[in-house]
Amino acid sequence: MPKGIWQEFDNPLENSSDKNSLNTASKVDRVVRVQRSRGGRGGKTVTIITGLALGAIELRKLLKKLKTKCGTGGTVKAENIELQGDQIQLVMEFLKKDGFSPKQSGG
Repeated sequence: MPKGIWQEFDNPLENSSDKNSLNTASKVDRVVRVQRSRGGRGGKTVTIITGLALGAIELRKLLKKLKTKCGTGGTVKAENIELQGDQIQLVMEFLKKDGFSPKQSGG
């Protein structure tokens, strides 16, 4: 293979243009669910946020804000945000202030 053609990772800025069509719906119209889960994590509780319909870059920016607000760790997995611990109340307040209309699901 000639030099200069190899590209190990995709450029996230190029891929975000494909997801701009998802951002056409307003934040209020999206069905954002916030739930608490312990399954498959050795008994550790995590807060899972689904239905955000954001691009990869926007998800990471939102994750950083949420981690700072809650004072905990977290990650993005399969277009969902996972935060360590039971952070439902803080996440619900933050998402409402940010323009989303979140709903708590599960117990």
